Amino acid sequence: MSPHQVNNDQQQEQKQGSSAGGGGISFKAPPGYGGLGGLGKSPKHWLMGDEAFEARMPHHDGVQALWETKWKFPCSKSLYPFHDGLYADFAPSFDALIKANHNDMTSPAWTTTFLSTGVAEQLVDQGDKLVAELNNVEPPGRLQPEQQQQQQRRRQLREQASSLYLRACCLYRIARFPYITSFPKVNDQTKWDAWEKQKEIYLKAGQLWEESPVEEVKVAYLDRRMQQGEGQWIPVYVRVPPAGTSSPSTGSGYPTVILMTGLDGYRPDNTVRCNEFLARGWAVVVVEIPGTADCPADPADPESPDRLWESLLQWMGTHQYRGERAFDMKRVMVWGLSAGGYYAVRIAHTHSHRLAGVVAQGAGVHYFYDKKWMEKVDGHEYPAQLTPAFAMKHGYSSVEEFKAGVQKKFSLLENGILAKPSTRLLLVNGTQDGLMPIEDSMMLLEYGSPKEARFFTGALHMGYPLANSAVYPWMESVMAFVRE
Repeated sequence: MSPHQVNNDQQQEQKQGSSAGGGGISFKAPPGYGGLGGLGKSPKHWLMGDEAFEARMPHHDGVQALWETKWKFPCSKSLYPFHDGLYADFAPSFDALIKANHNDMTSPAWTTTFLSTGVAEQLVDQGDKLVAELNNVEPPGRLQPEQQQQQQRRRQLREQASSLYLRACCLYRIARFPYITSFPKVNDQTKWDAWEKQKEIYLKAGQLWEESPVEEVKVAYLDRRMQQGEGQWIPVYVRVPPAGTSSPSTGSGYPTVILMTGLDGYRPDNTVRCNEFLARGWAVVVVEIPGTADCPADPADPESPDRLWESLLQWMGTHQYRGERAFDMKRVMVWGLSAGGYYAVRIAHTHSHRLAGVVAQGAGVHYFYDKKWMEKVDGHEYPAQLTPAFAMKHGYSSVEEFKAGVQKKFSLLENGILAKPSTRLLLVNGTQDGLMPIEDSMMLLEYGSPKEARFFTGALHMGYPLANSAVYPWMESVMAFVRE
């Protein structure tokens, strides 16, 4: 797409009648709609419409409503946030939660309910037994029939064990929902223990992916502010394409995607997306954003991500894998998901000369922080209340302080970031996003460098389920466009 152009094709998507809607940004403006308000002022009416904006979705009425109206179906299909999991793994836990009337997802009781069933431990035990069998299978022999049988058996064992481990990881993921942080201290030790267990089991699975295993790296946070309590290390997951996969030139490393995670989805939660990158011959570095999981950066400091990403990029420029440079620093892209979309937009401007392109999916950069938006967002599609999590994620001690001061402090319009030159930046979202308003993506088209966009009419947060169909081709075109 050319700068400032919005893709209006894919008419077939419109015919499907799915909740994700069709192409482009066409919409029926709500009565009295007066535009974005000008200069970042509160809109008179939000583009999602007054009825949707004012609505409180039924899943906020307790765990039974959450399960029956929002989560039961995706769980039955192994869709987000139950990807890698199975319905049978979760049904006992939700039955127990409903029976006990445990309606607070943020409570330790929520977490212990998922762990007390013993399903996660059973899955790990089964996986461990398969790995033990794998270790006892002789390496492929010299005779062709024997070699094929042994290779096939080893492959089956790896796949089966990996699947079991990932199912366990999914249970630990939902157990530590909706949000964890370690800055300035761990906000919930019970959920943090589940997070530590999820990482441990995920690495067990990741080491079974022989062609592209998961490498856990602690990157030095070079410009950390010790007086602010910032940590020493940036934990990342790295995956590199299989040996023999061609790179643009010998020794230059692989084209690479930095995947910035969101409020509740972290490093072990992006296997499918990482596999998509690897299939295209790209390496991937997965990293959390300030205020979430083990990210060491001060979430109350709006400039901490700039220092964080500078340390990450410096490390990437020297990191080696299999004895050669791992990453082609001329072909580095960023994809920020949901809350990570904010940081994607920011890095597109603060490090524009270091990046080939950036995708900001479901990004909230200014209007998301609007007081009027904050008054209603807790009733929208997020499974729990959003403002308490985001208050903590931004370093505020209360929701009231967060609502009163966050826009002035963190808005990329208010702090002048949008006036800087930007690298190529693709904005993706659904026009009915009730978490990060579509107004934020639209506003970005009005400031600074020309942007590119793909909005999905009628779709909710991040433009799912059709959004990826637009993102991957765009990324491929950007990677191909970079010249030596």
